[in-house]
Amino acid sequence: MRTVQQLLEDKGTEVWSISPDASVYDALVLMANHQIGALLVIDETGAVGLISERDYARDVVLRGKTSKETPVGDVMTKRVVCTSPDQTLEEAMALMTEKRVRHLPVVADGQILGLISIGDLIKSIISEHKFIIEQLEHYISSG
Repeated sequence: MRTVQQLLEDKGTEVWSISPDASVYDALVLMANHQIGALLVIDETGAVGLISERDYARDVVLRGKTSKETPVGDVMTKRVVCTSPDQTLEEAMALMTEKRVRHLPVVADGQILGLISIGDLIKSIISEHKFIIEQLEHYISSG
């Protein structure tokens, strides 16, 4: 079974971030420009949260706030669930399911190595299963 580290090697390790003082609007622009669904929120002390499109929908739109005047720090998820690079993809998916999150920072020795999404996991697991099926079909047809 593939690990989170192997997924990061395929996907890349770039992590986009924003300050908790930035506006939610600026966060949305950054997410749109990079076609991503979440940003790590970082201040001078390090990572302090995560903001996602879901946070925007629930904590800005549904509460009648404006994205240009609401700071990221007011709506970000403060209790960020993380994973380690040596976890399997199934373990990471189980963690996401249990904690009801769609994004996991990958952390080792206090360093942020990357950020994975549920979409990244599904894509990788499907690819791995497709490969196994192809190998089994080849084995059956050549036997």
